[in-house]
Amino acid sequence: MVRPAGLWRLCWRPWAARVSAENTGRREVTSGVSPRGSTSLRALNIFDRDLKRKQKNWAARQPEPTKFDYLKEEVGSRIADRVYDIPRAFPLALDLGCGRGYIAQYLNKETIGKFFQVDIAENALKNSLETEIPTVSVLADEEFLPFRENTFDLVVSSLSLHWVNDLPRALEQIHYILKPDGVFIGAMLGGDTLYELRCSLQLAETEREGGFSPHISPFTAVNDLGHLLGRAGFNTLTVDTDEIQVNYPGMFELMEDLQGMGESNCSWNRKALLHRDTMLAAAAVYREMYRNEDGSVPATYQIYYMIGWKYHESQARPAERGSATVSFGELGKINTLMPQEKKSQ
Repeated sequence: MVRPAGLWRLCWRPWAARVSAENTGRREVTSGVSPRGSTSLRALNIFDRDLKRKQKNWAARQPEPTKFDYLKEEVGSRIADRVYDIPRAFPLALDLGCGRGYIAQYLNKETIGKFFQVDIAENALKNSLETEIPTVSVLADEEFLPFRENTFDLVVSSLSLHWVNDLPRALEQIHYILKPDGVFIGAMLGGDTLYELRCSLQLAETEREGGFSPHISPFTAVNDLGHLLGRAGFNTLTVDTDEIQVNYPGMFELMEDLQGMGESNCSWNRKALLHRDTMLAAAAVYREMYRNEDGSVPATYQIYYMIGWKYHESQARPAERGSATVSFGELGKINTLMPQEKKSQ
């Protein structure tokens, strides 16, 4: 797979009121954005959400935003594949942190009846990609969802939740707005994302300035995701990880693309500026440590995929403890234990 406009290859490595939309064929925009600087009282305030909104709005206003959409479109297609793996239709679905609609473009109206697309950046909603599904655009913060309990049959989210300050509460809200037997399918960046860039910047800054500060945002560990989903109330959990490696001409081209994606660092403890000498040294370290045979440099994006279901009595449940009639030790003799009529079927 090639990156658009280039030959850099892609290698696998409190609740508010319900938002209504009477005309399903018309795009509507409503607002549920949290007050400036607000966050959950119990959450660590790690990310500047106002800055993230500005970054995403700036990225969506660029003359060629599709030039930087390659990663989000790829992950969006993989989320859509997981939706298609579920043999049912979803009358009402929500895309949380939709950006320009990277998931909706891969879905069809036979699977999704109506799609609510939520994002913090109004420019992303205004410049969303075409889809055959009736959509409603909602300007809202992922941390403060303006929907009532038991509203959606399906909630999806792609490469958005890693910027949320209170991930446990965000997952609880997703569970709250899902109908019983509804499913959440999400993807977020993992802890090994951009480790090449992180290491190069740290080495260069330590050598040139006598210490380093964080330039890559912190990410959730995969071991924590299952626990967080379970604590939010989800069951029948699936968590898996994948890596996408993109090759760039150099470190500065990578940083340009991150800015174009709206994925620049927005943590409060970030360092505003880096000296020119430090940046040049980091680029040299990056190339020396990680360059490919063709002279390009790799950047690794680790993706966590998660699936969780809201409980319903129709769902399969484990049998009661002690109800088994055959022990694991007897599995090797299964043929002799089965009745003869079952063998012949």
